[in-house]
Amino acid sequence: MSSPLDQFKIETKVPLEIGGINASITNSSLWMFAIVIALTAFFLIAMRRREMVPGRAQSVAEMLYEFIGNMIRDNVGHGGRPYFPFIFSLFMFILGANYAGMLPYSFTVTSHIAVTFTFAAIVFMGVVVIGFAKHGLHFLSMFLPSGTPIYLAPLIIIIELISFLSRPVTLSVRLFANMTAGHILLKVFAGFIISMGAAGGAISALAVLPFVMNIALSALEFLVAGVQAYVFALLTCIYLNDAVNLHH
Repeated sequence: MSSPLDQFKIETKVPLEIGGINASITNSSLWMFAIVIALTAFFLIAMRRREMVPGRAQSVAEMLYEFIGNMIRDNVGHGGRPYFPFIFSLFMFILGANYAGMLPYSFTVTSHIAVTFTFAAIVFMGVVVIGFAKHGLHFLSMFLPSGTPIYLAPLIIIIELISFLSRPVTLSVRLFANMTAGHILLKVFAGFIISMGAAGGAISALAVLPFVMNIALSALEFLVAGVQAYVFALLTCIYLNDAVNLHH
C-alpha cells in the first residue's frame, strides 16, 4: 500500500525549461489552472443573464458576493471596498482548491506550505504597502498603542513587532496544517478498510468500522474546507483593517 504522504507529491506533467529555469507544469499547477477555469466559467455562466428573479446558479453567485461584501464591510468598513476583488478572488480560489482536493484522484493545492505561504506573504506585503501609502511613517504607531507607559514602550514594541511579523507564518500554517492533516487521516482510514477487508474472516466484517469513520471524516473535512477558506479571508480583512483604519 502507498504511504498517506504520497498524495502530496509534486509530479511533473509537462517538462518545460525557459532560459535555464525549470518552468515545468506539475500536477499542482494543473489543478490551479483547472480551479481558476472552473470558477471563471461558473461565474460567467451564473451572471450571464442577471435576471431579476435569479436561478440557482445566479443565487449562489450573488450569495457568495454578498457574503464577502458583508465580511469586508463589517471588518474594514467602507474603506475596504476597493480591495473587494482581491479578497473575493482569494476566498474563492482557496475554497475551490479545498473542495477540489476532496475529489477522487485529485490534488490538494492548499496542502503545500509553499502555496499557502505565498498567499499569506502577498496579504502581508499588501497590508504593509497600503499602510505606508495611507499613513506614511505614522503607520509605525501601530506597534506602540496610545497610552502605553514610556518604561514599557520597548517591551510592547518588541511584542507587537513579533506578533505582526508572525502573521504570514500563522496564516499559512493554519490552512496548510488543517488540509494536510485531514487528508492524511482519510488516507489512513482508507488503508484500514482495504487491509481489514483483505484479511478475511471476522476481521473483514470489522472493516465496516473504519468505513463509517471515513464517512464521518469526509463530512468533517468538507466542513473544514469551507471554514478554512472563511478564516483566511476573515483574517485578511482584519489585517487590512489595521492598514486602512489605523486610528481604530
